[in-house]
Amino acid sequence: MEVFKFDGVRENPTEHEVWHGVEVAREHRIDLIVAVGGGSAMDCAKGINFLLTNGGRMADYRGHDKATKPMLPSVGVPTTAGTGSEAQSYALITDASSHMKMACGDRKAAFRVCILDPELTVSQPMAVTAVTGIDAIAHAVESYVCTKANPYSRMCSRSAWEYLAPNFETVLKEPTNLTARAAMQLGAHFAGMAIEAAMLGVCHSCANPLTAHYGITHGVAVGLMLPHVVRFNAKVCGDRYAELAGTSERLADRLAGLAGAAGLPRSLREVGVSGGILGLLAHEANQQWTARFNPRPVGEDDILGIYQAAW
Repeated sequence: MEVFKFDGVRENPTEHEVWHGVEVAREHRIDLIVAVGGGSAMDCAKGINFLLTNGGRMADYRGHDKATKPMLPSVGVPTTAGTGSEAQSYALITDASSHMKMACGDRKAAFRVCILDPELTVSQPMAVTAVTGIDAIAHAVESYVCTKANPYSRMCSRSAWEYLAPNFETVLKEPTNLTARAAMQLGAHFAGMAIEAAMLGVCHSCANPLTAHYGITHGVAVGLMLPHVVRFNAKVCGDRYAELAGTSERLADRLAGLAGAAGLPRSLREVGVSGGILGLLAHEANQQWTARFNPRPVGEDDILGIYQAAW
């Protein structure tokens, strides 16, 4: 096989990176896409597939099943244990003007084959292991209680949690432990399957504006916000949280402890977020689509309260 490399992928890819990849794909008249890397590489590959085969712009595919033509077969080979993008039919592409993430989904965009090889995750920097692992844990927790959760998605979420929670600290302490690495990769994949079958919640909505305004890595933002979201949601889904850790408060403490073990910041103040911008962040977070699937209905004032608790 003749192989051509495109490596112009950035964190939180925009349509600009997608179009660059489309140009390379057209130049070489490719007939198969193999995505190797983290979640951004997976999302960019799916975005390239959309525009290469169906034309238009990424905004045309916001939502689900809007591609009318066949798409190229593709293979996903994740090198991180985090986003679970390899298990999903959605490409998350950032709108460069608004910083909003566009969820563009179609079953034809899903990878035909996923290869989960824990040896590929060993060479990632420790900071990447930390933030992607926390992201996967957040996926398991949020998908478990979101309004679209169902018996199948909860099975995936619960399996993800049972792989991730006991092994996260192990991979931080023993980065070459392939048994723990494999468990993290399976857990991240199951969490991705749960998202595909259900959705997320307001924690991810809160994280995105933090990345847009302050450049805070997504996993850092998610890990910082999640314990506060759990405490906020406990009023309506405490019994579900209890299934994961005994009580909702124990779950919140466990999540904060995992973030602490990874050396992640514990407050928004620590990462330089100004108290004066919390209102704007809440306004933008309220417009993110995942907020609509939070188990406890949220509005701008509710989200502001969550940010204030995290500040």
